[in-house]
This record gives sequence, structure tokens and C-alpha cells, in this order.
Amino acid sequence: MAFKRRPACVTFLLFVALFQVAPRARADDPLPSWNDGPAKTAILDFVAKVTTTGSPDFVPVPERIAVFDNDGTLWAEQPMYVQAFFALDRIRQLLPQHPEWKDQEPFASVLRGDLKTALAGGEQSLYALVMASHSGMTTDEFEKIVKDWIATAKHPITRRRYTDMVYQPMLEVLAFFRAQGFKTYIVSGGGIEFMRPWTEAVYGIPPEQVIGSSVKTKLEFREGQPVLVRLPELNFFDDKAGKPVGINLHIGRRPIAAFGNSDGDLPMLQWTAAGSGPRFCLYVHHTDAVREWAYDRQSLFGKLDKGLDEAQSRGWTIVNMKDDWKTIYRVIEKP
Repeated sequence: MAFKRRPACVTFLLFVALFQVAPRARADDPLPSWNDGPAKTAILDFVAKVTTTGSPDFVPVPERIAVFDNDGTLWAEQPMYVQAFFALDRIRQLLPQHPEWKDQEPFASVLRGDLKTALAGGEQSLYALVMASHSGMTTDEFEKIVKDWIATAKHPITRRRYTDMVYQPMLEVLAFFRAQGFKTYIVSGGGIEFMRPWTEAVYGIPPEQVIGSSVKTKLEFREGQPVLVRLPELNFFDDKAGKPVGINLHIGRRPIAAFGNSDGDLPMLQWTAAGSGPRFCLYVHHTDAVREWAYDRQSLFGKLDKGLDEAQSRGWTIVNMKDDWKTIYRVIEKP
């Protein structure tokens, strides 16, 4: 049978139809900053099966709880945690009130700009810096200090604002989960009152859905008004084994999805995975030395060693940042 040529007008209409459908398909993609691959597919498949009515894995809306680590999972954490930069800036600002710091470690090294020596003492040194810089004021005063700092502070290497160094692919995951009836929580080793002043504007996560480490506070009356005063003493450390404890204390439900990037998040993912019914655990693996940093087993901050091994053995989702993410940092809309 002879081949009949399609009329030119029909070909043109088909071309127009395809041209119109393609952008619509891209617009319907809830994770446009993710490359197609196992990680993206795993996220989409999990959400589909737990939100589809009639599915054997359907999860009622009240039980759709997803928890996210912050440092290294939602925003950058190298060469050290953002809150550590905040603490160092506060130490410099508070020097006039504490001239003795010029001769005391780790303060003296901070003031000289020698961060390697200042942090050589590990967690003990960092603890001393945080307690000195995060206490002695009311909770309202501390909130204002954090808001003022985060509004202008910039990363020493990238020169970008810290809130511009949040991960665009993870912002899409947060929005996608919430659109499907999930409540999204931050569960971080960082300070709960350091994060709460800005997480809603940056992540869409309100203060009551932020779980983190805390210092002790006490009620005082100043000029006849009740205030909460921050004390230089740790109240709760929300890292490692503390994360499941914090989740149980603040949420009262076991999550069905957990996202982390380090060994400090491993107990949170283990506890999530141990629940009955469908579960989803994901590790962000920092593999992009060009657009961000490449690190895992030997990193001082965000060490991923045992967690990487367990994720591989248990079939958890591992995000390869270099291959899985089209872009790293938040897309800033131009006015």
C-alpha cells in the first residue's frame, strides 16, 4: 500500500499539541531540581503508595509525619555548622564585656582568628563557645539577636547569605510532602531557639515543628514583667540517640519518613525504620566537590560512616548530590 503524506496543516497541529504538552509535563513534576534516577523515583513512589486511597500501604493524614535533619540535610554545614559561625561572631561582639577572654582558651584563639586551635578541643571547646555566646539574655532578646544576624550574615567562602545556601532539591521535597498531607518537622542537633526565628520563612516549617538542642531557662520578673532567661547550661542535646527521644517528646508519633546526612542522624532513621507499615529513610551523601563539598567518613562536621554502611545494607535511599541534583542551592527569584 502506498504511503500517504500527512497534510501540512495536520503536521503543524500535532507539533503545536506536543509543544504544549511538554511544558505541562515539566510543570507537573514536583521535584524539578532532581535528575531522573533511583533516588527521585523512590521518593515519588513512597509518597504515591502512602497517599493513594485504596492502596494496601495507605497512611491516614494524621500519621503522615516526616522528619528532617537540618545541618547538611536542608542547608550547608561546611567548613563548620552555621550556628558555630554565629557563636564566633557573638564572642567577638561580647569581648568588651569579657576582657578576660583575651587570655582564655578557646576564646583567645577565636579572637586571634585561629579557628583550628579554638576548635582543637572538639565538642568541649564548641560547648564553651556556645554557652558563653547563647546565654545571659532573655528568650525574646536572643530571638532578635538571631534574626538580625541571619538577615545579613554571609558564608566566609561562598559569600552567600546562609539562608541562600539551603538546598533547592530539599525545599521541593518539603513542599511536595506537605502538599500530600504530611507534617514536616526539623529534628536537629542545632539549637531549637537558634532555628525557630527563621525556619518558617525559609523552609515553611513553623516554630512548633522544630526540634533541637536547648539550654536551660528560668522565669524571672524584670520591671514587673515575666521573662524567660537563658542559662549557660545544657538542657537537652538533640543529636544521635537524643533524636528519637526528642521526636517522641515533641511529636508523640513515630515518623514514617526520615531524612538525614550523618551518623548523628542514624538513630533517627533506625527508629523510623523500626515502625510497622511503610517506611522511608533517606541519606543525603555529599559527593559534589565542585558545586558544594565532598565529604563523608572522615569529616569533622557531618561525618557519614556507619550510617552510609547501614543505608547500603538496608536498602535505604542514598542521594548522590553530584548526580541526583540539577542544582544545589536555593533558587532566588528575581524581582
